Amino acid sequence: MDQAHPPALARVPRRWRLGDASAAALLLAPAMLLFTVATLYPLVETVRISFWDIQGLRKPSFAGFGNYILLFSDAGFRNTLTTTLLFTAGVTILSVSIGWVVAMLCALAPRQTLVFRMMFFAAFGISESVSGYLWTGIFRSDSGGLLNSLIQHLGFPGFAFAWLGDEKTALWVLIIASAWSAVGLPLMLIFAAIQSIPKSVLEAAYMDGAKSFSTMRFIMVPLSLPGVRVSVFINLLTALRAFDIIYVMTNGGPARATETVGYFIYRESMTQFKLGYGAAATIVLLVAFLIVSAPAIMQRTAGAK
Repeated sequence: MDQAHPPALARVPRRWRLGDASAAALLLAPAMLLFTVATLYPLVETVRISFWDIQGLRKPSFAGFGNYILLFSDAGFRNTLTTTLLFTAGVTILSVSIGWVVAMLCALAPRQTLVFRMMFFAAFGISESVSGYLWTGIFRSDSGGLLNSLIQHLGFPGFAFAWLGDEKTALWVLIIASAWSAVGLPLMLIFAAIQSIPKSVLEAAYMDGAKSFSTMRFIMVPLSLPGVRVSVFINLLTALRAFDIIYVMTNGGPARATETVGYFIYRESMTQFKLGYGAAATIVLLVAFLIVSAPAIMQRTAGAK
């Protein structure tokens, strides 16, 4: 009998074969090239620009750490940091808390609440700009605003208020608007964590006579914490870099009361043409991102080991 021909790969000359390391490098090359062009180079360039005094068409001059010193001695920037902290904490706490509660309630009747969950998650799919326009229509200061119009129709015209035009309320309106569009993700993540609880655990609780509230408190709440942690992490980062909804609803006003670091960077770089100063603020925001991300990264790295 004729011997079967060896596979085509066996006839390839040895010098043309790739080792595992070479094949991995070849496959990773396109992704690494894209990462370098889209992420690494802009990051390095931003760090470089932050050490230069670049203002409009004036000749750039080396400033060293001058931009950073000026940044932290700027009372406006310190106020921006406080606003960013309040906005980020408010949006994260409100969105995750509402998503957690709704996920618990939906878990008691998953099939009956399918449409309800889809409605919540649909808000997450709306862009921040569109969401900003929607909420601006609700909180408009004049009688054309939905909230003020409703207050007047109920016979309480004295309670109509310039919600977006007052320093005391504008930030809280922004927090409500941002949290509304951010609830969908925690709802789905926490609901998925609850659904992953073994049915035998819930059945055992039911056989022991546990009521719905006790089941939620002692079983569903503790076992849903992984979903809560992921939700907090993602919503923190999202709120920290918020810009679109602030630009649409308040433009950082009134009197810079709603100006976060993201909007501060835009204003200094794009309207004041202080590119070096804006780049320094960008690095500060990047450091904040790294601080927020560090615990999650360390946990994932420890888990991988």
